[in-house]
Amino acid sequence: MLEIGKFVELVAYRVEEQGWYLVDETGDEVLLPNKFVPEGMEKGDDIDVFIFLDNEERLTATTQKPHLNINEFGFLEVMDVNQYGAFVDWGLDKQLMVPYSEQSNDMLEGRKYLVYLYIDEKTDRFVGSNKLNKFLDKEELDVEVGDEVELIIVDETDLGRNVIINNKFRGLIFSNQIFKRLNYGEKTKGYIKAIREEDQKIDIVLERQGYQNVIEPNAQKVLKYIEDHSGYIPFTDKSDPEDIRLTFEMSKKNFKKAIGSLYKAKKVRLEKDGTYLIQGE
Repeated sequence: MLEIGKFVELVAYRVEEQGWYLVDETGDEVLLPNKFVPEGMEKGDDIDVFIFLDNEERLTATTQKPHLNINEFGFLEVMDVNQYGAFVDWGLDKQLMVPYSEQSNDMLEGRKYLVYLYIDEKTDRFVGSNKLNKFLDKEELDVEVGDEVELIIVDETDLGRNVIINNKFRGLIFSNQIFKRLNYGEKTKGYIKAIREEDQKIDIVLERQGYQNVIEPNAQKVLKYIEDHSGYIPFTDKSDPEDIRLTFEMSKKNFKKAIGSLYKAKKVRLEKDGTYLIQGE
């Protein structure tokens, strides 16, 4: 049975005036309208398509790819607002509606918002929601300290920056762990630093913890920067922490460890005026 909200590989079965009808292995059919039909399609060709309901609630296929999958968050632009809600661009011609009942605040045309995509069980329609907390799991954590995770950056607090972890959990990056600009809606990687037992709150860092995992990537980053700047940088272990953060997007502590690693590997020499690449080493 064909299900909406999924990518499936189907077979071109028959062509009609309105497009090609595709079939799955059980013989279920769905229309791929002409505007989505690739040039040169022939009977028996395999094609990957996304299944959705068109404006007349008919099961339809498209080769367009949505910006987010079912049960995921995405940073989407509002294209129109009317009496029913906000309509956002999610990659398909048919825009995604975020009803007023699913908006944390009134959404404005031309602005971008974090939106969660789900299927309404009663209508089988795609629905967007800007009420993020109702879709974040607070009970059954399936992450552990040290895990690499996918993050979406959300709002700032007095303590730091809230994030969404793996499209499922809320976490926090403390201010003293932020060494680069983080934009609302941005996707990046992070690591679980701690899970507090008393409230199951999750602390996140942007750099993997531990000498081998943190220092080597940072050392490579600093080495490349030196190479890209003619073998010299005006930075030492005495440099201002803010200058280091803005240039290398890391703490002064990690910068010093990176420089120390390069020095031990005889990649650089340290002088009062800066750090020099050792050529030919």
